[in-house]
Amino acid sequence: MLHKFFEPGDWFAPKKIGYGAGLPIAWQGWVLLFGYLALVLAIAFGVDVADEVDLAINLGAILLITIPFIVIVKRGTKGGWKWRG
Repeated sequence: MLHKFFEPGDWFAPKKIGYGAGLPIAWQGWVLLFGYLALVLAIAFGVDVADEVDLAINLGAILLITIPFIVIVKRGTKGGWKWRG
């Protein structure tokens, strides 16, 4: 089943106005989006707001998972990312 996750094709629709990707158009895009949101929420709810070190570590962890998420979404957007208006 995992091999189906890496099949070629577009996972996200382009935005109609602006720059970037819109909503997912394939199940792989939905899995990626919900997985990303689950990780961010898990990290965010694990934050101890009284401790600045934990906050910095958690923000760094969110940044580390956001960068590959953006790269994957950009590569999986139909027609790529460009300004549309």
